[in-house]
Amino acid sequence: MWKKSESEELHPQSSPDPHVSNPPSHKAPAPRVREHATIGSTISIKGDLSGEEDLLIEGKLEGKIECHGHSVTIGKNGHIKGDIYGKSVTVEGNVEGNLYGDEQLCVRQAGTVRGNIIAPRVALEDGANFKGSIDMSGKDKSPTLLNQDKVSITTKTT
Repeated sequence: MWKKSESEELHPQSSPDPHVSNPPSHKAPAPRVREHATIGSTISIKGDLSGEEDLLIEGKLEGKIECHGHSVTIGKNGHIKGDIYGKSVTVEGNVEGNLYGDEQLCVRQAGTVRGNIIAPRVALEDGANFKGSIDMSGKDKSPTLLNQDKVSITTKTT
């Protein structure tokens, strides 16, 4: 008489009978891909921009950017003239305007910022170019209130 091997008992094969239902397989859920929008390097926008997803800007934008609750990244080719609001803001390109990060703000080595930074956590990488003030005390300060407790930092790339 034929006896099932241990591997067949542990890993039963599907039944060839179509009337016999097999239990559903337990596959691991697919990793959730976070949606984001990209503005390419050949795109130029004049006007305000708002959205409910992460944003990567490689092009030029003149106006206010509002992505509350989401990350905003200004890529190496990005040029922004206006204020930026986001959950986290990362600058690798050029920004002329105030930056507001609900959680954090980072100016990368290739980044240039001319404006004030308001965020609870701020990182300026070695070689970043920044001229303005930094306020890490609270989220809801306006640029006019920054002048009362002004800390001015200037770094230049070498």
